[in-house]
Amino acid sequence: MLDYKNWDSFLYFFSASSSQSFLKKRYQLQHIDLAEQKSYENSYPFIYYLEHGQIYYKQAEQAPLMIKPILLFYGLVHLIKACILTVDPNYPETTSVLAHGVSTRKRKKQQYHFFHDEVKIQKSGLFPYMGEKMFHMKHLEGEKTTMKELLAQIPELNHMFMQTEGKQTFLQIQQINEDYYLPKEILDSYFMTETRFLEYWKNETLSQIEIKETNEQHIPFTITYSNINDLLPIKLNLENGELFYPKTKKSLNLFPELMIHYLLLYNLSMIARYETEWWSELIKMMPNQDYPFIQSFLNITSNKGPFLIYQFLTNS
Repeated sequence: MLDYKNWDSFLYFFSASSSQSFLKKRYQLQHIDLAEQKSYENSYPFIYYLEHGQIYYKQAEQAPLMIKPILLFYGLVHLIKACILTVDPNYPETTSVLAHGVSTRKRKKQQYHFFHDEVKIQKSGLFPYMGEKMFHMKHLEGEKTTMKELLAQIPELNHMFMQTEGKQTFLQIQQINEDYYLPKEILDSYFMTETRFLEYWKNETLSQIEIKETNEQHIPFTITYSNINDLLPIKLNLENGELFYPKTKKSLNLFPELMIHYLLLYNLSMIARYETEWWSELIKMMPNQDYPFIQSFLNITSNKGPFLIYQFLTNS
């Protein structure tokens, strides 16, 4: 899972023969008709999506904060389109899938606070299409979530929540050799008995979990998975390579992290484009906790966005 280095990990795909071979295998595994023909037709679009995405991300590294969210959002959009092409050789069949697939309030209220801002999932567009095609998630239309709820799904921000609000959003899972240890503190957070929690956990995750004999402080377990999203609700902190369990029971815990990054970047890119006054004041005045969280998230997603894409391409 952590064999990912940086953009060099994508170099294999930047060859027509390699991308065609890769797509052909993907299509054959899904029993898609005309796998060879479709892989030939899509090899260059696949490369171009990855290439465009990479260019946006690399430009974002050099860009001022003022326009960074816009570049990162469109970089992620292109990378997602490359992923969709691996599961839907006919993408895009209609113009409806080209929309963003989410919406937010265009004009922000006075005393606007980024943490309280909402995004709403639409019936059609890239976001629900990604959810369905890449992660087999349906019926997302109409769901709303706040920026704070989304930021709380990023394990790398756990420490910042602890610093600013005095409470963690995740519990760190210790690892000793092949065994993992989840603190029993999770039982109090979820208001569950150990038996009920283990039943809940096994029902929600796609990974294979084997619980060892528990002790007073930890729930020891081993876990088998083929895809990083199989770990949900457990998430990986890319900065330290540790696994973390969400401290609060939320439906968002089961959203693949790629979808969380998309929603955050979508709203930040809209703000950077259309809320010029608030965005400029935030950057120059740094009046509240919005600034450190936004800046930290942008630093995190610059690295983790491509990592999550690479995980999907190599483990799907």
